[in-house]
Amino acid sequence: MIHFDLPKLKEDIKALEEKTMEEGFWDDSNKAQNLFDDLKVKKEKAEKFYKIQEELEEVEVLLEMVKEEDTTAYDKEIENTLKKIEKVLEDFKIETMLSGEYDKNNAIFSINSGAGGTEAQDWTEMLLRMYTRWMDDHGFSHEITDYNRDTEGGIKSVTMLVKGYNAYGYLKSEKGVHRLVRISPFDTNKKRHTSFASVDVYPVIEDTDKIEIDPHDLRIDTYRASGAGGQHVNTTDSAVRITHIPTGVTVQCQSERSQISNRETAMSMLKARLIAIKEEENREKIEDIQGKYNKIAWGSQIRSYVFNPYTLVKDHRTNYEVGNIERVMDGDIDDFINEYLKLNAIKQKDK
Repeated sequence: MIHFDLPKLKEDIKALEEKTMEEGFWDDSNKAQNLFDDLKVKKEKAEKFYKIQEELEEVEVLLEMVKEEDTTAYDKEIENTLKKIEKVLEDFKIETMLSGEYDKNNAIFSINSGAGGTEAQDWTEMLLRMYTRWMDDHGFSHEITDYNRDTEGGIKSVTMLVKGYNAYGYLKSEKGVHRLVRISPFDTNKKRHTSFASVDVYPVIEDTDKIEIDPHDLRIDTYRASGAGGQHVNTTDSAVRITHIPTGVTVQCQSERSQISNRETAMSMLKARLIAIKEEENREKIEDIQGKYNKIAWGSQIRSYVFNPYTLVKDHRTNYEVGNIERVMDGDIDDFINEYLKLNAIKQKDK
């Protein structure tokens, strides 16, 4: 059931507009931009509602004409309008499911190849293409912060900052192990191979200054940045890798030329990830988190992509599947995301 509180939405828009008029509003440019982004999204929601309302009124007029004239001339037009309204309402329904504390936030999105050498690294590159196409289609910007390409081909690991309203809310559904089955282009005997890659997603959290991490719990390494596709290769050790020793969580950044900038970005990423783990583990403090969180459990894949002997993409959590694998690899993964969000909403309701 969709719950859309228009009066509350209008109050929120008015309150945000009033804040933009306050003295000193632009003193904190990041905070101001975040508020404007929030205002824009809320206004778009209101506009969607008014558009639906307008289209429903048009359908009512057409239905009255059909009744009076006893004609089928408007049947196709009515059908097409109702389909459009149904699609918008479905989008609203999905948005209502994104009510988690960090769902609206930007996201840190990582893909890591599993065992299997070039085959797994090629699969990681295929997934990167799939996800960046989905991001582009949905208006999310993405910036590579760490990129580890293998000399023989494919990608060992890649991390991106994904910006846009509800970026984390949508992408959290992709967290887990993704399995590929195909005839390997790297196998001269044309045998079928199974490869794995893991996706990790966590929200960008702005108020990371509120948490403290013991410096003695950190191992900080520097190395030479390579850059995506060999671009802007540095001749100095500007890239930074930070490991939180108690948990094993590791973050890397090489997107900036300055080691200081990369270190600051990596530290923010580490804090955000530890906060997310703290929330998941229901721990009171960062210090309470222990264990290795950088391991990949290959036996728990969330989705399989089969190219041979048949074509099928199946999500093992929702059992949703499609046969058009090329369409999926071109970034059409909305149905998988939506089915997961629906399932997750049911689970949360049953708790």
